[in-house]
This record gives sequence, structure tokens and C-alpha cells, in this order.
Amino acid sequence: MAINRRKFLKSGSALLPALLPFSGATASDQEQFTNSDEVVNFYLDGRTFEPGEYLTELQKASASTSIERDRYGVGGAIEQLEKKFTAITGKEKAIFMPSGTMANQLAISVLSGQNAKVIVQDTSHVYRDEADAAQTVFNKRLVPLAKGETFFSLEDLQGYIKNLGREEVFESGIGAVSIENPVRRADGRYVPLEEIKRISEYCRANRIRLHLDGARLFLASAWTGVSIKEYASYFDTVYISLYKYLGASAGAILCGEKSVIDQMPHLIKVHGGSMYGNWVNAAMALNRVEGMEQRLKDSIQRADKIFAELNKLPGILIKPLQGGTNIYSLKLGKEIDGKKFRETLSKDYQILMPRLMENNEMLITVNETLLYRQAEYIINAFRKGI
Repeated sequence: MAINRRKFLKSGSALLPALLPFSGATASDQEQFTNSDEVVNFYLDGRTFEPGEYLTELQKASASTSIERDRYGVGGAIEQLEKKFTAITGKEKAIFMPSGTMANQLAISVLSGQNAKVIVQDTSHVYRDEADAAQTVFNKRLVPLAKGETFFSLEDLQGYIKNLGREEVFESGIGAVSIENPVRRADGRYVPLEEIKRISEYCRANRIRLHLDGARLFLASAWTGVSIKEYASYFDTVYISLYKYLGASAGAILCGEKSVIDQMPHLIKVHGGSMYGNWVNAAMALNRVEGMEQRLKDSIQRADKIFAELNKLPGILIKPLQGGTNIYSLKLGKEIDGKKFRETLSKDYQILMPRLMENNEMLITVNETLLYRQAEYIINAFRKGI
């Protein structure tokens, strides 16, 4: 069951920090532990840093490799980060963006050219969570396919295009197709690689440009075994977030062919995204991206071990979501007081859990904080918690 994150945040509590996903820990939990090196969280995609911790982490990075500042996104840590992501994605060029929304919107605008239509998933961030920027700012018409589903199929795409001539009198042209992978509004489920291949082959044969909203692409790669470079190879542009699990306080990276990326500096400027100094976020992401793929693999192995033991305990059932990545279902037995269970883990063991949903169920995330404690420690904490 997908969680409507926006409705939850609006109706849940003013105490919920903006950084929390669909059903995160409480503000009091965050204030108590502030994501220290010993805290395990089951509600984020990775480690986040409070201001003091952020500065400490940057000092560690600076001690190993001197951090150089940029000026308006040129040189220094920004240049190093862009080179790093061209290597990771296999694209010709990369550029730092202040936000993922700007990266998505500028990419699909440039790829579309004068054509108005951009085909997207109904559940995508581009369609649901970017304040209609494509329509109101860039004069693009988003066309959502596959209502409520994780992804649309090649047949869905072909069917829409085939019917255009019968359904619309004046042709406005299909500019681009945008695919989010994995899909947060589908609880982190991924788009099957074979479907991506089929859609990519069709679009390239018909000269339709493709953009990948890969904000959490590292997660899709870790859980499917498909490399980031292979995922990116099927698209003209790809965006990856710098803060969801790479620790930066903000920022995004957009990669693609040189002719596309070279248009971005001017567009960033005219849309108000050109900042004098971006090195703080770039340096953090550059430092944290080193070893990230291996840490995620290690986290999966740690989670498999922990969940196998926890499923032996009475009143606990943890299952991966079908087609899922780092989000799992945790169901507590009726005899367990879910609220007290969460409180015990938080106060006694520094393990932060998401909020309870109906039927004593939670959606928990696997991330690198599972590596901050031994598996036996976490297993024992759950045992005491119930």
C-alpha cells in the first residue's frame, strides 16, 4: 500500500521535521539523538547531519583532502564533484544544481525544445511534487500515464501516442519522456530494467528524448544490482540528489551530453539558482559518495541478517515490498503495544522507528546507519522492545 506522503505531513503533526519521509520519527527523537554516530534510524534513506556534526564532517574531509571553494558554480569542489559524477554515470558532462526540482525541470525543458508534451508517471515527483512548474514556468504539458502505478509500460506509451491524432485536433508535439526510478510515492519501488530498455529503444527510434529522475538512483542500483552507469545509459539526462543519502544539506547533480549541459548555466542564472558559493554542499557530497555503493551493499547484507533473526521472534514480521528497494513492511502482533515498542527502542537503544500506521504496521527503511551497531545489538533491542 502506497503512502500519500503529502497528506500525511499535512494531517500528522507540526512536530514532523520537513526532512522526514512518509512516516518518520518524532521531533523529540531527533532532538534527543541528532543522528549521532551510534544512532540507527529506520525511517530515512541515510545519515543526516545536524549543524555541529556537519561542520565536524567537513573538517574530517578537509583534513584528508583540502576543500577548494567555487565561484558561482565554477571550479573547486564543484568541479571535482561534477567530474566524479560524469565517471559514475558515464555521461559527457555534469552540472551542480541547487535543487532536484530545478534539475528535473530544466532537463525536460531543454530536451523538449519547442514541443509541448512531456510524458511522466502519474506517481512521479515531476508530476505530483514540483508545484506545476512544467506548466506554469516552462510552458510544458505534463501527460501522466499509469494512474496510481509505479511505472508505465511501453504499450501504455505507444497507446497514448497512437491515439493522439484521434483525440486532439492540433498537434503540439511530444518533447520528452521522464521516468522516476525508484519511485518514492510508490514506497521506493523500482522500474524494471527490461521496461526501461524497451521504452528507451522505442524513444530513440522515434527521436523522443528521455530524462531520468534518479534522485535515489543509488538505492535502485544497490537493490537491483544494475549499475548506475547502465541505468544512465538508457537516458539522455539523469539527475541524482546530493542530500537524500549523500549527506549534503541541499543540492543535485544533472548529467548528460555536453550540448545539453552547456545550456544549463544560463538557465540556472535566469531562474534564480546561481549562488556565489556552492562548495559546502559539494564538498560534503564528494566526501560521502566515496564508498557509498559498498556501504549500501553492506547495509543490505546487515539487514538480511537482522530481519531473518527478527522474524523468528513472536509478534514480528518483516517483509520486503514487491518490486521494492530500501523500504520494508514491519507488522507487529496485536499483543504488542506499538507506541511503547517505539519508545523503548528510542530511549533505551538509540534506534529510531517510523510512526505506526493502521494495524500495528510500519514501513521501515534500510540505510547505512544499520552499520553503526552490531547486528546482535539491534536484534537484542527488538527482543527487549517487544
